[in-house]
Amino acid sequence: MRPLTVQWPLCFAVAFARTKRKKGGTAALFALDCVSMSAMNSGRDAGPRMRVLGVDPAAAGPTGYGIVDSNGRNCQMLHYGALRVPAARQKESSGAVLQDIHALVCRLIQEFAPTVMAVESVFTALNMRTALRLAEVRGVLLLAAEQNGLAVHSYSPREVKACVAGYGHADKRQMQLMVRALLSMTETPEPADAADALAVALCHLQAEQVRLRYGLPDAKLLAKPRALPLGATPARGVNRLPASRIE
Repeated sequence: MRPLTVQWPLCFAVAFARTKRKKGGTAALFALDCVSMSAMNSGRDAGPRMRVLGVDPAAAGPTGYGIVDSNGRNCQMLHYGALRVPAARQKESSGAVLQDIHALVCRLIQEFAPTVMAVESVFTALNMRTALRLAEVRGVLLLAAEQNGLAVHSYSPREVKACVAGYGHADKRQMQLMVRALLSMTETPEPADAADALAVALCHLQAEQVRLRYGLPDAKLLAKPRALPLGATPARGVNRLPASRIE
């Protein structure tokens, strides 16, 4: 199948997003940054080429995956789908599902050679049992990425929805339609888990392009703690805990 190509329709510096509810769907209105619009309309690439493997991990249902290639101006949908482990396979052992997911991700990495992996983060409102199962799946994804030398970026469901659909509470159907429109697909991506994975990949592409365009530091670097030099004293107003109280 020939990859689908689309002029990158989203701007990475969205001034605001407003949603109006209508019959049959949602219309999102965006105010776009002028600099980004000019880069979008230019004939040259707006940024370095990037291939993203997006994954939508699931605790019990199918685990969606999608691969999107972009040069900053054009996007191509290369592959997508969802892994549903049969019930008989799940009964074999408690780790059968995790093994199949790990094998799938490793195969996708070897076949399509993505430059980065984007994963939907754990939804904090889930109950404890579901959250633990989802964390196990995410752990397998992180392991596969580390074994293949891929960096991993996580985005919350609300971030992905706001980025792709312009509305942080968009439903599954709205996300499917937006992904189809943004990637100029001839059919709506099914199942919804696969569309969510493509949306995660698109979300990372937007976040990365705005970071590169405006020279923003990597979010991982911002979160990295820095140790004080040996013998240095903490800043004024910061109390150092006694050694006996440090666990």
